[in-house]
Amino acid sequence: MLSSLPLRLVLASQSPARRKLLQAAGIEPDVLVSGVDESQVVSDRAKELCLELARLKAQAVLGRLRATPDEQTLVLGCDSVLAFDGEILGKPADAADATRRWQRMRGRSGVLHTGHCLIDAVHESRAEGVASTTVHFADISDEEIAAYVATGEPLAVAGAFTIDGLGGAFLTGIEGDPGTVVGLSLPLLRTLLGELGLSVTDLWTKVAPGGQEIEHLG
Repeated sequence: MLSSLPLRLVLASQSPARRKLLQAAGIEPDVLVSGVDESQVVSDRAKELCLELARLKAQAVLGRLRATPDEQTLVLGCDSVLAFDGEILGKPADAADATRRWQRMRGRSGVLHTGHCLIDAVHESRAEGVASTTVHFADISDEEIAAYVATGEPLAVAGAFTIDGLGGAFLTGIEGDPGTVVGLSLPLLRTLLGELGLSVTDLWTKVAPGGQEIEHLG
C-alpha cells in the first residue's frame, strides 16, 4: 500500500484542541466538520459508542471529498466520551448539568475514551481503535465549580472538563496518554497509520513548531 503521493489529512472535527494537538506534532490538517448528529447513536458501552461516532464522522466527511490523482487523502474522525460511575457522559446539556456532574466527579476518577477512525480515500481502506485514559479529579469547592461552569468551557467538551484549558487545574493526575483526554491520541494515530502502510513522519510538514526545518522521511 506504500505510495509516493503526497499525503493530505482531513480532520473530521470542529475541535480546535484536536487541530492544535496535530499542529504541535508537526501535522497540518485540513478541517471539514462532519455534521453528524451524535444523538443518533445509543449504546451502553463507552468504547463502542465513541468508536461508532468516530466512524460516522469520518464516513460523512469522506462522502463529501473528491479524490485527486496527485495526492493521497486520509480522513480522521474522532469522538470522546467519559465513563464515570456506570454512566457514559458526553457534552453536558447545559450549565446546570455541568454543575451537577462536577459535584459528583470531584475527588473521584473516570475513564476518558476517544474513538479514532482513519480512512484512506484512495485505497478505500480503514483502520480504527479506541484510546482510554483514567482521569483523577480534584476535590474542588462549590465556588470553583460555579466559576468554572460560568466560563462556558465545560459545556463544549465531553465529560465537562479539559486538560489543556482552564479545567487542567482541577485534575490531580491521569493514567495514560494525555492526548486522549484532549480528544486525539498521537500514539494511536501512529499505530493506525502503520496499519495502512504509512508512517506518521509522512504527515510532517516541512517546518516544525519553533521554525525548525525537517524533512519528510517517508
